[in-house]
Order: sequence, then structure tokens, then C-alpha cells
Amino acid sequence: MKHPVDAHVGKRIRHRRWMVGMTQQQLADKVGIKFQQIQKYETGMNRVSASRLWDIAEALGVTIAFFFDGLAESDRPAGAADMMADKEALELVRSYYSIPEAQRRRLFDLARVLSDAA
Repeated sequence: MKHPVDAHVGKRIRHRRWMVGMTQQQLADKVGIKFQQIQKYETGMNRVSASRLWDIAEALGVTIAFFFDGLAESDRPAGAADMMADKEALELVRSYYSIPEAQRRRLFDLARVLSDAA
């Protein structure tokens, strides 16, 4: 039976991997393991050791703390977990951050005006 913390860490690994546009195979190659192990980590079926989590964090360009962010429900805004589990929302965020900063700011301002009008 998977532990909720292992499932959360796995989701954060998958989220970050997807956000940087990396496949499971690419992450596995960087960490020196098989992609099936990445699959097991991401589903929470296998626990990630501290040293392996260190390697994964380095490969994904984040701190270890990133994988535990949002673990306490009281610290998370309502609906944030559901939104980040939605592939369309993740794709939108990924696309947004691929836009040059000046254009991204203008898009952000437009989205804010549109949401205020709704």
C-alpha cells in the first residue's frame, strides 16, 4: 500500500519532469536508473531514497523541498491540487513560461482583465 507522502513526492516528480519537457527515459538516464523505476516513483508505488531524491532534484533543477511543497493541506489554496493534476492546466502553464517575458507579462495582464470582466 502506498503512503500518501510517497504519492505526493511522486506527483511532484512527474509534475516537474513534465514542466521541463523531459521524458521518463531522459530523467532515468540522467539519474542512472531504468525508466520503469521513474514510473514507480511517480505513481508512489516505490519510495524514493534520500540520495535518489537528491539526484532527481539535481536533474530537474529544483531543491529537495520542491517535492514536499503543498504536502500540508492547510497550506494549499483550495483547488490547487486538482488544477495541477489537470493535464490541460499543466500544458497551459508550460506554454505560458515558454513565452518571452515581455510578451508573457502582456498576456498575464490580458488574462487578468478578461477574468475581471467574467
